[in-house]
Amino acid sequence: MSSSRTIAINGIEMFMLEQGEGPLVVLCHGWPELSYSWRHQIPALAAAGFHVVAPDMRGFGRTTAPAEVEAYSIFHNVGDIVALVAALGEKQAVVVGHDWGAPVAWHCAMFRPDIFTKVAGLSVPPPVRGRGRPLETLRQGGITNFYWQYFQPPGVAEAEFERDVALTMRTLLVGRDDADPAAHQFVEEGKGFLGQGNRDVPLPDWLTEADLAYFAKIYAQSGFRGGLNWYRNLDRNWELTAAWQDATINQPSLFLAGSKDGVITGLIGAKRVAELERVLTDLKAKIILDGAGHWVQQERPDEVNAALIDFLAVPGKT
Repeated sequence: MSSSRTIAINGIEMFMLEQGEGPLVVLCHGWPELSYSWRHQIPALAAAGFHVVAPDMRGFGRTTAPAEVEAYSIFHNVGDIVALVAALGEKQAVVVGHDWGAPVAWHCAMFRPDIFTKVAGLSVPPPVRGRGRPLETLRQGGITNFYWQYFQPPGVAEAEFERDVALTMRTLLVGRDDADPAAHQFVEEGKGFLGQGNRDVPLPDWLTEADLAYFAKIYAQSGFRGGLNWYRNLDRNWELTAAWQDATINQPSLFLAGSKDGVITGLIGAKRVAELERVLTDLKAKIILDGAGHWVQQERPDEVNAALIDFLAVPGKT
């Protein structure tokens, strides 16, 4: 069984789940998730001989949520993982990320190859720094209703999501999975991000009412602002990473996603997946799980665990 503790790192208090002994593996969750999203991976990787740590990321769950929007840049989030490795008494680790955790993992590997010997990203391909600020590029392309844009004004998305946290989590995790998941990335005027929601939607076999209740309980306590502040740093992150324009990630790497994940079925995502090797010069495997959606490590835990364990057995660069 995993244990939990809170550790002081990088100016915040970080809650984490932990299990096992051996080389360190850090699992970074995305939005709107928690360390609990890795509940199937933690014991499996620990049993395979690794010290597995899954934190609630900055602004999420029981980890500190700074008030300032500027406190959620990619430098802060990578800095948290660097500091976490040091606080655990280690000099090196493998980093794995899903959703927003994937850009954190990719940038950990890019910024600090001396610390992160291997990197795996789930759902979100590695970064390719564009020619302009992401939000500005959307506007110039005539797009005004992408969810990134809807999340920008502080308080708007928070009010929608916090009105009924249980319904919000059910809708985000379950009620938006249909034939065109990419379509949900656009917000219809007056309908918010969630639309009507659906309290009666049946749960898939990978998510129990107890799982859903856990997410809802923690988000009812923490609110949604911390996680949304990650999106409010999109343009700032572009500015901060200018020095890494066209940089590559040279450690052994793995990419894994579901075939029905809207992140990779959209035009930009599909192009990024097709061009992974441009950034990942030592890509060991590209795995697309047929029929899986966005919450891939929860939906298909056995296949994800097997892929991660195989990848962890690959010799790393030290």
